Amino acid sequence: MTSAVRDPGDAQGPDQGPDPSTPDPVPPELDLSKVPVHVACVMDGNGRWANARGLPRTEGHGAGEAALLDVVDGALEIGVKWITLYAFSTENWRRPPDEVRYLMNFNQSLLMRRADELNEKGVQIRFAGRRDWRVPRRVLKRMDESIELTKHNRRMVMTMAFNYGGRAEIVDAVRALVEEGTPANKIDEKAIRRHLYFPDMPDPDLVIRTSGETRISNFLLWEIAYSELVFPETLWPDMRRGDFYRAVIEYQQRVRRFGAVNP
Repeated sequence: MTSAVRDPGDAQGPDQGPDPSTPDPVPPELDLSKVPVHVACVMDGNGRWANARGLPRTEGHGAGEAALLDVVDGALEIGVKWITLYAFSTENWRRPPDEVRYLMNFNQSLLMRRADELNEKGVQIRFAGRRDWRVPRRVLKRMDESIELTKHNRRMVMTMAFNYGGRAEIVDAVRALVEEGTPANKIDEKAIRRHLYFPDMPDPDLVIRTSGETRISNFLLWEIAYSELVFPETLWPDMRRGDFYRAVIEYQQRVRRFGAVNP
């Protein structure tokens, strides 16, 4: 569920996924008046993409950068206001040390090379997750720099879920309430919501998990209570805005009841 670095200029050829130089057009059946406000993505399938080509797993992460950028551009094109991308989970520390090291370097490199580009597009960059001792200080520095650079942008908020776990977020919210001395009878959904990592972030309307896996993997557990879930078979490095548009079209065909009955 991680994506990693490769310059799109290097992502050509039969083993590097679709050519991002010819972006997919917005399909006419996509209703621009019913675009989801917030889309969350679990970027899954990098390792399988690499294994299928006889490449190291890190090559799969590397090929995912073009996918990330093209999906974000597609979301901007149709007017999505919030996008959240699962970049590194609290469970990913269990992966081989070389892979973890690669992913830490990826995040630093991606921010160094792409923050200005995203800033020019009006994207505000945020990070959701724990800033603990496991995250290298050099990575935290780049994160803070990109937050500061883009903090006034309003076209889209792009949140990178980094060292993030849905259960950890809920635990951190409850701990904050306890530390404040909140009495038990005052702890309700609104109180917990106020102590999530970003209380102003709307719940995702749509969650997309690539690679055909049909599970949540500890992602935004509180926020996705009524999200619509779409599970395309596409592996993340092959994901492009056309696939993103098809997921939005599927979302638009759903009837959202929020626990009620059909109108």
